[in-house]
Amino acid sequence: MRIDVISAIPKLLESPFNHSILQRAQDKGILQVEVHDLRDFGVGKSRQIDDYQYGGGAGMVMMIEPILRCIDHLKAERKYDEVIFLTPDGITFDQSKANYLSLKKNIILLCGHYKGIDERLRKNVITSEISIGDYVLSGGELGAAVVVDAIGRLLPGVLNDETSALTDSFQDGLLAPPVYTRPADFNGWKVPDVLLSGNDRNIEEWRSQKSLERTKKRRPDLF
Repeated sequence: MRIDVISAIPKLLESPFNHSILQRAQDKGILQVEVHDLRDFGVGKSRQIDDYQYGGGAGMVMMIEPILRCIDHLKAERKYDEVIFLTPDGITFDQSKANYLSLKKNIILLCGHYKGIDERLRKNVITSEISIGDYVLSGGELGAAVVVDAIGRLLPGVLNDETSALTDSFQDGLLAPPVYTRPADFNGWKVPDVLLSGNDRNIEEWRSQKSLERTKKRRPDLF
């Protein structure tokens, strides 16, 4: 899978994409992530990428030309399944969306800045829009990092145990159950006996029940 990220501040993404699981995915050749500096496609000697908005008002708007030049440059090299804009007013990103995108071959993520991008791009070029929550960040880079991480860990061969991602919270519409590790007794805090029993059926029943209880308590909106 390949993900191309278009950013006005590409250095913000150097760390998220070069450590831990994402680094492993790229080292294995399972995932390719490329970050493109939007200013390389800017207008004029100053490589301008933003301008004042028509009608007046505070805040700048990302211009059509640099973004379209960059997207056209990428599309000349390969076909893309999605051109996604990271924006606060996009559809809220969730596990089902991550699952869906993990099945794609090539994706472009466009990081928003300022007051956003010229609306004509949203109507004619962008195929979908994503928000990682109901709040505003200084740019779409952190949102892009979240999306890439959520997608990357789902790709076959990235996690050491491929079944791990299947038991994460939200994969079945519920929160994951409590988890424990050694020692079995620490300062009098004990691991539930059922998890030490070796009875797989009882353990799975316990986990299912705890998953339901935790979801009802913490996220009743998921029911």
